[in-house]
Amino acid sequence: MSTNESLFAALRAAFPKNLDGIAVETDEGLAYSWRDLERATAMLANLLASLGLPEGSRVAVQVEKSVEAMLLYLATLRAGYMFLPLNTAYQKAEIEYFVGDAEPAVVVCTPKNFGWVSKIAFRAGTRHVFTLGEDRTGTLLQRAAHCSDVHDVAHKAADDLAAILYTSGTTGRSKGAMLTHGNLLSNAQVLKAYWGWRTPEEGGDVLIHALPIFHVHGLFVALHGALLNGSRIIWLGKFDPKLAIAKMREATVFMGVPTLYVRMLAEPSLTREAARHMRLFISGSAPLLVETFNDWKARTGHTILERYGMSETIMLTSNPYREQDGERRGGTVGFPLPGVGLRVRGDDGRDVPAGEIGGIEVSGPGVFKGYWRMPEKTQEEFTADGWFRTGDVGKVDERGYVTIVGRSKDLIISGGYNVYPAEIEGYINELPGVAESALVGVPHPDFGEVGVAVVTPKPGARVDGEQVIATLRSQLANFKIPKRCFVVDQLPRNTMGKVQKNLLREQHKGLFA
Repeated sequence: MSTNESLFAALRAAFPKNLDGIAVETDEGLAYSWRDLERATAMLANLLASLGLPEGSRVAVQVEKSVEAMLLYLATLRAGYMFLPLNTAYQKAEIEYFVGDAEPAVVVCTPKNFGWVSKIAFRAGTRHVFTLGEDRTGTLLQRAAHCSDVHDVAHKAADDLAAILYTSGTTGRSKGAMLTHGNLLSNAQVLKAYWGWRTPEEGGDVLIHALPIFHVHGLFVALHGALLNGSRIIWLGKFDPKLAIAKMREATVFMGVPTLYVRMLAEPSLTREAARHMRLFISGSAPLLVETFNDWKARTGHTILERYGMSETIMLTSNPYREQDGERRGGTVGFPLPGVGLRVRGDDGRDVPAGEIGGIEVSGPGVFKGYWRMPEKTQEEFTADGWFRTGDVGKVDERGYVTIVGRSKDLIISGGYNVYPAEIEGYINELPGVAESALVGVPHPDFGEVGVAVVTPKPGARVDGEQVIATLRSQLANFKIPKRCFVVDQLPRNTMGKVQKNLLREQHKGLFA
């Protein structure tokens, strides 16, 4: 039989020899050994296997962050099914779309959401709905408790699908990025080497896990990094800047979005002494302001390592870890990672000279297999010679440092989450009295960027901006809600009739300064 190329098999092989050592400790004082991880993932995998699911089944999960939620992810890989993480902030209309599109065989939700989520799931043909609470309650663990704690890892090829990550489309319709076992494992192996993860024999790294686990950053980059290295994880269920700083005395690696660094900088307890034990601070998922980069260095003596990736590709570039590879430059995302091809092309499809701006295209083992059930969209996003068009706009300087200067299609990244204006505009435009809307991103000191909506009313109608925002709160995830909504007589347009969002951005850029 050929080698098992399952991501879980590789992660399991990296567990330390002493399975009774601590693998994960939580902010509530719970400790999980490596043996606990082995047994619990086996029991959950056996539960999934007992359901008689068809080959290639999807397991959709919308639960709060917990170690058990992480174990469910690992168990889904172990059993050979596809994991589909869903942001805990998603509301009814969004869940209806994802469940309808992915047709998962299993849905796992929080106990408090079971009533409405189960109705959506059963209507879409899902046969199994379980609950999982952040306090280890729910039907999933109750059922798994009766299953064997011995399980043979499902045999997978590198090209088999491991996860589907929904990434909202600029047209408003979300796309499911299909990631394989090979995509995820190759990226984790590259980052392990490039970021200098220290094995237990070398003194060992300890990760502070402060990110959500429905997102590439927390689920793949942070989690796979620690597990593939056999490293202990300090698990923060919710981010608390004071606690994160206090835990630095026991840890060596921290990964965060810029917002987390801004919040820790606001704490007097953040000092060089507090961060003395740390080896590496990594930032991603949104642009890190040079001001934050400089402030962090001044306060802690550490230089943040900024990197760049996407749901479709996992990590693509990184500032250097080792001094001999170059300096970490604020405002850049470093160099393409080993094995990653990156080029910048103009509208004519030709490479642009160093320092000039163009569309970023990439290739490499981490690039996804395509969009779920969207063959035409998949084909459209790849060039004739097989490179993926990221939709990001950037440049590469003479030394090879990559800088992201913007995003095509007006994507807003708020607190590390992608907000696609077309999706939000679709909801606003359906509200009573609204003729048209435009959503633009403006700078924000905490979130990096936030959305501001500009709305025109229908003739004779009266639209209240605060009411628009209040209505959206019941329909959409909180990170998608505009921070402000302005009602105007008309939107600025060019000669072709297209709304000039650049003028709206300029008009409102100082709102939160």
